[in-house]
Order: sequence, then structure tokens, then C-alpha cells
Amino acid sequence: MATHLLEAPLPHGLPVVLDTNVVLSLWMFEDPSLVRLRAAVESGALRPIGREDCLDELVRVLAYSQFKQTPERQAEIAAAYRARCHLVEAVDPPACELPNCLDRDDQKFLEVARDSGARALLSRDKLVLKLGRRPVVAARFAILPPERLQALLPDSGDAPQKINLA
Repeated sequence: MATHLLEAPLPHGLPVVLDTNVVLSLWMFEDPSLVRLRAAVESGALRPIGREDCLDELVRVLAYSQFKQTPERQAEIAAAYRARCHLVEAVDPPACELPNCLDRDDQKFLEVARDSGARALLSRDKLVLKLGRRPVVAARFAILPPERLQALLPDSGDAPQKINLA
């Protein structure tokens, strides 16, 4: 099975892509199990990378009625993430073809990771995580749940680790 190697401790400023659900976990739900990950983003230890279409999706999802977020809170969350996110443009032609996500809304996150040189794409989506085993993806970046990357943050040791997505 192909996996992407990430060394621990992670270098400061590691470029990562956060899918919308991870952003929601960090800034809207303020998931207590991901406090160290959010602190790493806010301190610059991790550098989120995105595109305008990723931010547009975040704004759209924040407005879902089931989340019961006021327009002010929606704007606050979107602004907080945008302030930390390094935006890139789509690359044409792309460096390589990627496998297709079953959910077309997830494809852009793979493209951002590929085109930006990000070392990891953080997602909890099982179908997205499965794509991390594809050789064309594994050769370029890791796809892993946010909890797994959080475990690699500086105080977790300094031996190189291979991320196993099985």
C-alpha cells in the first residue's frame, strides 16, 4: 500500500490543506480534541493553503440552517480562516492527473494539495482518505484525519513516521 512519508516533528510552517469539515471542526465547533491542531494553525506552525472556491464552499456551508450560526458569526469564522489561509490559483496544465472523488465538491481539495506543494490534506471523509493510498497521490502528499496530523506535532517525538491510512 502506498503512503506518503511525513517526518515528526513536523517542520514549522508545514503547508497543509484543510477540507471544509476540518475547518468547521476547528473554528465553528471548536472541537476540544483538536485544540493543539488549531493552535498550530493559529501560531503558523501549520500553514493552511486553499483557493477561492474552497473559501466559497466554507461560506456556503456556514450558512446551512442546521448550524444555526448568525450571519455575524458566519462572517467571523470565514474571516478567521481566510486570514490564516494562503491562497493559490489553479494550475493549468496540472502537474498530474488525480483520481476522481465520488463527491465532486472534494476534488478541489486534492487539486489544491497537488498544485500548492502541500504536504498533507486533512479530512475525515472516508472516501477522500482512501484516495491517499493511490500512488499518484501518495507520491505527492498525505491524506489523513486531523487527529493523525495533530499526533505528529512537535512534542510527539522526533523519529520519522510513515502515515498508514489503512
